[in-house]
Amino acid sequence: QVQLVESGGGLVQPGGSLRLSCVASGRTFNKNAMAWFRQTPGKEREFVAAINWAIGTTYYEDFVKGRFTISRDNAENTVYLQMNSLQPEDTALYYCAAQTRGGSVCFPDLYDYWGQGTQVTVSS
Repeated sequence: QVQLVESGGGLVQPGGSLRLSCVASGRTFNKNAMAWFRQTPGKEREFVAAINWAIGTTYYEDFVKGRFTISRDNAENTVYLQMNSLQPEDTALYYCAAQTRGGSVCFPDLYDYWGQGTQVTVSS
């Protein structure tokens, strides 16, 4: 069984920073990519950022470019999301996901494993 466990969420003021972490554990599985998605009540889960596990190529949704950075530690089976210049509209439940096959990294339906989510709230 594969588990993804996120951490690092919390309450931060506008303009602040947070670093999310996601550790993959359990049985070994092939990772094509790992990603972060986010969701707010009543809305679809949306893509935030992804990283190709083997070569480290990164992908970002436009609304986070220049503010968020995704990275990974292959040895620790961990993916990170450094979030800077946070704004109230970034408030959401952030999910980590792992994709085992190739394909677009932007579509949640193409991911095989999901974490439980970590809440990020940006408010003064």
